[in-house]
Amino acid sequence: MTLNLPSPQLQISIREEWNENLETRDQYLEHIKDWLRRQPHLPDDWGDVELLNFLRSCYFSLERTKQKIDRYFTVRAAIPEFYRDWDIKRPELVAITSVGQACAMPKLTPEGRRVMILRGFDKNMETPNVTHFIRIAFMFADIRIKEESHGVSGDVYIFDASILTAGHFAKAANPVIFKKFLFCLKAYPIKVKEIHVVNANSMVDIVINWIMLLVKEKYRKLVHVHTSIETLHDYIPKDVLPEEYGGTCGSSKNFTEQWIKKLEAHTDWFKKRENFKADESKRLGLPIDYDDLFGVDGSFKKLAID
Repeated sequence: MTLNLPSPQLQISIREEWNENLETRDQYLEHIKDWLRRQPHLPDDWGDVELLNFLRSCYFSLERTKQKIDRYFTVRAAIPEFYRDWDIKRPELVAITSVGQACAMPKLTPEGRRVMILRGFDKNMETPNVTHFIRIAFMFADIRIKEESHGVSGDVYIFDASILTAGHFAKAANPVIFKKFLFCLKAYPIKVKEIHVVNANSMVDIVINWIMLLVKEKYRKLVHVHTSIETLHDYIPKDVLPEEYGGTCGSSKNFTEQWIKKLEAHTDWFKKRENFKADESKRLGLPIDYDDLFGVDGSFKKLAID
């Protein structure tokens, strides 16, 4: 599965959006590399592509980039249940991939955004374990950090609600896990630009209202609910969408199969990265106490999600 890179013209607009100056970019990159080498509690063997994506997501603010990188490594250590056993062939992860499709579309939107799709198959399926689902989501994210070599303008998410039931929601609606997920997501060089819920049913309003209680207003404005596929085309061109959503870019089934193969091919890479996390015993100054950071009940007493 290959992610199409932005055209030369689109690369220019993406650089402008993220405040990326080709004349000074290498200086910023070297500054971050030097800073990482001086942080004994953080790994320092990242490549240029990964570091540049963190710089872009912080509009090339050095201090914000340092904070995000530190946060990325810290959450990997603080919330190990999301970052362990990254092997897509493990039974608990196969149980997720066998009941749905998830893929990043190869083609970018005209604005340079990457479209991500998530859809299930069967209303009668067992509710997936949310923690296992989050593990797969971050496996996708880590691969994209190293493969979006020219960056993107942001992400567009399409969630298919056609099989959503009250039973699924009742079992999956864990506010502590969801808050931890949002906390980790903030550590990634990802900019969510749009969220589209398609094939909406009567449960969608309940789910969205529950989620909106946990996120800030700026995220609420990104959500668009569609009762038909046609209105989705007002936002995303058909040549970027798969056939399942009236598009001409191929099948999400095929793209999902390709992504599963990509995840399988990265099994050894994921294994080597299990220790790719902060070591608080080596942090300069006071180490972070994870119970103090999140609260013993996961309620994030000291840090707000923003």
